[in-house]
Amino acid sequence: MVKKVKDLTKDWSYDVISLGYPGPVIRNRPIAEPRNLGHGWAGFDFARAFRRPAWVVNDALMQALGSYKGGRMLFLGLGTGLGSAMIVDGVLEPMELGHLPYRNGKTFEDYIGAAGLKRLGKKKWQRKVADVVERLAAALQPEYIVLGGGNAEKIERLPRRTRRGRNNDAFVGGFKLWGKGTIGDRSVRTKAARALKKFGSR
Repeated sequence: MVKKVKDLTKDWSYDVISLGYPGPVIRNRPIAEPRNLGHGWAGFDFARAFRRPAWVVNDALMQALGSYKGGRMLFLGLGTGLGSAMIVDGVLEPMELGHLPYRNGKTFEDYIGAAGLKRLGKKKWQRKVADVVERLAAALQPEYIVLGGGNAEKIERLPRRTRRGRNNDAFVGGFKLWGKGTIGDRSVRTKAARALKKFGSR
């Protein structure tokens, strides 16, 4: 992965690295191998590999930070699995809610991740998403919820107090990790949009 990213960005000028990792991170390093990728991530030193300061956080937390508009926010990422994070008055808290038990010996992720969508079909899956959102909202008491990830666009009717995240929110979050911008900072969103466009053209 490092080699590919270096190849893709060889003509870029950059000072630091922001990396969203699909798994738990402590003290700037992954502590467990991801469930949906190959091995070799846990304990890897990204700063050394890139020869730049690196800030590694859970990927859901990075997108959550880019989506955040103050107060108590719960972020749920509907992708291959179920990413989750909370931000409470600016305090970042990555979570692993997707692996909690839900029904019939299966987890939240088993039902509303990509495998659940394929198994249940779109209509039933949407009902499960609404149920999971309601349960987690009752337990965690957020002021609002953001649904991000690749499958968020498949939700036809958003649950109460919920809005969709955007793909480039993760880029915005990556800038904000280094203190580059504040909530609603248009210059940061512009930079993130440019980075996303440039990266997407590779």
